Amino acid sequence: MITGAVEEGGVVRWLIVGGIAAFWLFQVWANRPVAYGPGVLAPEEPRQKIYAASQTVACNGYNLKLLASFDITAKVLSRRTYHGQRGDELSPLDLALGWGPMSDESILKDISISQYGRWYHWHVRQFPIPRREIEKHSANMHLIPATPELSRALQDIRTGQIVTLRGYLVEVTAPDGWRWRSSLSREDTGAHSCEVMYVESLE
Repeated sequence: MITGAVEEGGVVRWLIVGGIAAFWLFQVWANRPVAYGPGVLAPEEPRQKIYAASQTVACNGYNLKLLASFDITAKVLSRRTYHGQRGDELSPLDLALGWGPMSDESILKDISISQYGRWYHWHVRQFPIPRREIEKHSANMHLIPATPELSRALQDIRTGQIVTLRGYLVEVTAPDGWRWRSSLSREDTGAHSCEVMYVESLE
């Protein structure tokens, strides 16, 4: 009886280990980067129109002031989900996006890209294009989904995909005075240069 119990426990343990391994392999496969080959895949500049009037949207206990309508088609250079810090419950996902030359895989193969701390970082051994072209054709976007369905769809985005996002660049405020404001330029760098985007549509 004791021996049988040990053997049964061993089978259960191996089934659990096998299930975890299968789930991990599926996640790796499902989230593998997408490759299309060389060539500019997102040639257009992001489209932005400044809002003259003051308009706000309530979202998850925050107020979002609409600063500009925003429409971008770009290649996903990197993606990262965040949890546990201020604003993460509102905007759990950052996408580093590239357009123009920064959507060309023959250029991107020479650029190392990463994200952490709500920043997007890139590194090169030798510039495949001028530094300023990298800075002007890529950006880190803090995404605020307008609906639960959009939130789930955004989480399914894979590195390398071409996506179109439509919505608004916003300034977020909380009742305690906390504030998070989007950049309104694609040419700035460093602190406060990221876009905070309220996403209403994803393709």
